[in-house]
Amino acid sequence: MNKSSRFFPYLPMANTIRASVIQSCTARFNLSETLDKFEKLTRLAKERDGSQLVVFPEGFIGGYPKWSTFSCFVGERSPEGRDEFVKYYNAAVEIPSPATDRIAEVSKATGVFVVMGVIERDVGTLYCTAIFVDPVEGLVAKHRKLLPTACERFIWGQGDGSTLPVVAKKFQSSVEPTRTVETKISATICWENFMPLLRTYYYSLGTQIYCVPTVDSRETWESSMRHIALEGRCFVLSACQFATEKDYPPDHPVADASNRNPDNIMINGGSLIVSPLGKVLAGPTRKPEDILTADLDLDDVIRGKFDLDAVGHYSRPDVFQLKANISP
Repeated sequence: MNKSSRFFPYLPMANTIRASVIQSCTARFNLSETLDKFEKLTRLAKERDGSQLVVFPEGFIGGYPKWSTFSCFVGERSPEGRDEFVKYYNAAVEIPSPATDRIAEVSKATGVFVVMGVIERDVGTLYCTAIFVDPVEGLVAKHRKLLPTACERFIWGQGDGSTLPVVAKKFQSSVEPTRTVETKISATICWENFMPLLRTYYYSLGTQIYCVPTVDSRETWESSMRHIALEGRCFVLSACQFATEKDYPPDHPVADASNRNPDNIMINGGSLIVSPLGKVLAGPTRKPEDILTADLDLDDVIRGKFDLDAVGHYSRPDVFQLKANISP
């Protein structure tokens, strides 16, 4: 044994957990069916892959109303659009609620930490939200999307600085069960990932597992996820919906109403997992329903920060400073 190994014992990959991203979709805006799907997929990730953390897509509970306009025009709304909003409102959930209780029950039963996109109902406003559910403590945090994108602003309110958590969570090592792995987990929803200052804020709080519930299924999305992993020296877990017309109610708007087909793709997936050095560990997948799983060696975060810490030795606080208002 050399001097280095005597004073600094090291077990390769002992600081590792196993995590999954779930590619699936809301079941026709039906809460009960969607919760059943959540439970089935979470149990499969645990029993088949040994997952300790799972990430579900944006709006998995409540649904993402692709192609809906809610009959909204500049200066005008319509009775039909208001009725459509009522349906969407009724598909959303309060936080906490019996729905989040059910998610917590599955988390506890499986021992899996859950990050999930939900449509949150708060009095008269809807929010695109990500929830963090711990198998021991239950619902521990939520993040409301800061800025809905384009026409999403018709239906969702804006989050504020009070829901920007980075959650500390201890896991049992998936490689060396006697060891505890300390992690920091964040969630950034869809096009929030194009907000450099938000990313920097999460980096400053030390995020290591950067979760991305999304519905952006463009091929260019992979480039963004790899860039963020490299920039933040963090694992990026991007979970996207895959949905076809049959996954929506029969009267839901579609791209071409004259050519309705149950198999027409509405959201095309592309979920993936990326390492802190930008290597794709799993995906991207275009399967209608899929679970991608990877081992996350948290030491890779430190290996990456050796030459790039965007909020530390590779920053210039004398030139640039970040100011965040985290009050409600």
